[in-house]
Amino acid sequence: MEPQLINGHNKQEYPPMHSAEHLLNGEMARRYGQGRAFSAHVERKKTKLDYHLHQQLTEEELKSLEDYINGVVRADVEITEEYISQAEAMKSFDMSRLPEEATDTVRVVSIGDYDRCLCAGTHVKRTGEIGHFRITSSRWQDGVQRIVFKLGE
Repeated sequence: MEPQLINGHNKQEYPPMHSAEHLLNGEMARRYGQGRAFSAHVERKKTKLDYHLHQQLTEEELKSLEDYINGVVRADVEITEEYISQAEAMKSFDMSRLPEEATDTVRVVSIGDYDRCLCAGTHVKRTGEIGHFRITSSRWQDGVQRIVFKLGE
């Protein structure tokens, strides 16, 4: 039986977009130390992610994020999953979004060394399947940085 873990995601998401979201979340957490997006709206045509940041990202920072993700896409990295106990997951992951009805076993999705998180969503098998990543807009207001991106254009 598949675990009942939802990390702010719908299991019916478009796999390339969902995988790109993981890459952006992982890099944002590494670069800015404020964690993953606290709000996400993932769709086939575009995705919006909101992050708590102390200041607005510059055009150079946004371009650097875009270039980074496209580099991981070109590297065609394998995306894997493993199942671990909640007790083991508590040592490495924020469990605050885990539903009360979740089973004791949770799924961890890894994109090479680029991202590793709890997730119940669907993903591509390799990053090369994501397609070209493009940040189409961003906005910063009251400590919240929104990033909107599309794939394949």
